[in-house]
Amino acid sequence: MGCAEVRSHLLEYQRGRFGPALHEAVHAHLSGCPGCAREEEVEAALTELLERRLPQHPAPLALKRRLAAQWPVAAAPARPPWRHRWPRLAPVLAVAFVLVVAVPVSYQWGSLRGRPSPADMAAEAVNDHLRLASGHHPLEVVAGGIHQVRPWFAGRLDFAPVVAFGGDADFPLQGGAVEYFRDRQAAVFVYRRRLHTVSLLVFRADGLAWPTGGRPSTRTERGFNVLLWRAGELGYVLVSDLDARELAELAGRLGG
Repeated sequence: MGCAEVRSHLLEYQRGRFGPALHEAVHAHLSGCPGCAREEEVEAALTELLERRLPQHPAPLALKRRLAAQWPVAAAPARPPWRHRWPRLAPVLAVAFVLVVAVPVSYQWGSLRGRPSPADMAAEAVNDHLRLASGHHPLEVVAGGIHQVRPWFAGRLDFAPVVAFGGDADFPLQGGAVEYFRDRQAAVFVYRRRLHTVSLLVFRADGLAWPTGGRPSTRTERGFNVLLWRAGELGYVLVSDLDARELAELAGRLGG
């Protein structure tokens, strides 16, 4: 199974809705893919917060009376004192604490403690590209020109993306979206070349291991060509299944 397919089914996997074969396939992928495993941890923590820790509001008294009249509830057996139930509840409370508190903290620490290599960044960029290309994360602003797309990011990011190329007949600009790249926000500009989708990710460059020499780093990840470069305080990653020559042509127009 691919990363995009696994990430789109994480909730069903966590709730045990898959058969044995599909469950094992997802489990095997998560065991060998750190990026998807990180997504699974975040999904589990988010589910815990949304389903169990949000405030619950009482039903109106009239509704309670109608329900009680229609479906009488049998008297529940007396509960044992709290001190007798504690040994059974302690493991459950410990697991809840790990999901709600420890998992997000460990995720943030794991993201920040190391400097991901260009190979790590290329793999992450391909994951983001697949989410957009597959429709799991659709465009949030449709292109009307670079002067419509770029201002849309104002107030949605903690930096201002610098992209001067607004597309042309060879590489028309389709639109943009906000993604997360590693531990930070990223502005995504989507271009098209014939039937090929091209994703440009722009994000803060600090704390990442960039190629030396001032030239873009060209890599191939799962059949996709990836170009990485840094300009000042911003990092740029270009991803597509275009051949390397055409992708380099677009990078040149973008200033890479």
